[in-house]
Amino acid sequence: MSREDAQKHLKEIPGWALTGDSIVKEFRFRSYLKGLDFAYSLGKVAEEQNHHPDILIGWRMVRVTLTTHDIKGLSENDFIMAAKAEKIPRESG
Repeated sequence: MSREDAQKHLKEIPGWALTGDSIVKEFRFRSYLKGLDFAYSLGKVAEEQNHHPDILIGWRMVRVTLTTHDIKGLSENDFIMAAKAEKIPRESG
C-alpha cells in the first residue's frame, strides 16, 4: 500500500498515526486493569480476524501497532483491525 493510500485510510480512524510501515495508536485508561481488559478484547478480535497487532500494555495505556508482517508493510487488514479496535468498549481517562 502506498503512503498516500495509507494517509487516506487514516482519515477514517482518528487518532491513529502512520509510523514507517505501521499504524499506531495509544489508548488511555483510568486504571491498569481497564487497559488489560481492552487488550484482552482486542486479542480476541485479532484471533477471529487472524490478524495480530503488537500490543504494549503500560500503566493506564495500551499502545497498538498494526502492520502486515507477510508483506512487510501496510494492507487493508491493518485498517480493518484499527477500525475494530475503535469499536471495543472502553473507559478512557
